[in-house]
Amino acid sequence: MTATGSDLSSDLPRGASWEVLPEFERFSQVDDVFNRSFWDPEVATDEARRFFRSYREPLTEWRNAAGFGQRDYAIRNAAWQVVDVFAEMHDADDLRDGFLSPLTQLRDGPEDRFDLGTPDEATATVKHVARAFGADLVGICAHDERWVYTERYARHANEGRPVDLPAGLTSVIVLGQAMDHDLVDTVPSALSGAATGLGYSKDVLVLLATAQWLRNLGYKAVPSLNDSALVIPQALQAGLGEYGRHGLVITPEYGPRVRFGKIFTDAPVAHDAPIEFGVTAFCEGCRRCTDACPPKAIPAAGPVSVKLNRSSIGGVRKWSVDGEKCFSYWGQIASDCMICIRVCPYNKDFTKRRHRIGRRLAATRLRGLMLWLNGRLGFGLRLKPGDWWAGATRRRT
Repeated sequence: MTATGSDLSSDLPRGASWEVLPEFERFSQVDDVFNRSFWDPEVATDEARRFFRSYREPLTEWRNAAGFGQRDYAIRNAAWQVVDVFAEMHDADDLRDGFLSPLTQLRDGPEDRFDLGTPDEATATVKHVARAFGADLVGICAHDERWVYTERYARHANEGRPVDLPAGLTSVIVLGQAMDHDLVDTVPSALSGAATGLGYSKDVLVLLATAQWLRNLGYKAVPSLNDSALVIPQALQAGLGEYGRHGLVITPEYGPRVRFGKIFTDAPVAHDAPIEFGVTAFCEGCRRCTDACPPKAIPAAGPVSVKLNRSSIGGVRKWSVDGEKCFSYWGQIASDCMICIRVCPYNKDFTKRRHRIGRRLAATRLRGLMLWLNGRLGFGLRLKPGDWWAGATRRRT
């Protein structure tokens, strides 16, 4: 059943740092800070334009800083190649697959539907197939119209247009791709942007393959990257993690080092429940991301319902990152920034037992000890880009 008016916060764990208020306002993609950089004088600066050009044109002047040389931009832009190919297929139609509109490279399926069994059996099958196609994380939640954009942004026409999701969608399959730990740890650098591009490019494969499989079974399936709807509240509802101070979903498996995509569907699946493993309480006492953020875009205080600017969501009590300040720094360095991810104490390899012990410790009253140990052992320090190029790795730490 499509959720339209129920209180999402009532489905989240008690004390969760994402509370939907009665005055909630749906969000327009026109007001996304990246889209504002094309039409809003407050954001559309020369630095913003250089940021976007750096992904398409070889820079004639390379920044005189480690991690911002020609080889760093070269690998970053190469990592984006797959997702860029899809995004640009319908650019002339003012769509931009995956960013301003859903991915469209799909075939129609049969009219007859394959029986996936009970909702629980269907969910297990969907997750099995998505993981086979390469998904690192899979969760499923009810389709909630509140997170769908009120309009999508048509960049060439510089106007808002209908999102046009098909009727009858009941569920959202949220897929997560872990970003490369070593590349993320080189931030701030153009090199670290390769982790972002790879995350999105891998997501395209998983989204398209999983959606086409569902269509081949006779179900509706609309694969979506950053388009159509806000993904963070969907990832929370799908039980993939908790909301962090830096405005990101912190997962038990990879911390905040994850890129999410989603598939809207009418397949008869069961929905996952939100989870709680101590993140909210930990973030209340931790200020690593706040202190490390160069433009001071991450709040030091508790969750609030204040709408910071037109790129903020209205009517949600949460930790809100100032998107204008954040993107202004991206423009300054001509690449994306993930310093908040690098320094987050949850940015670890949780396949290792010692890190799982630390994660459990963070969920207890001894969380301060975990935070102290995190700093004492040097987690969150930058991996020098030159060392990465020489083969250095933190996969063994």
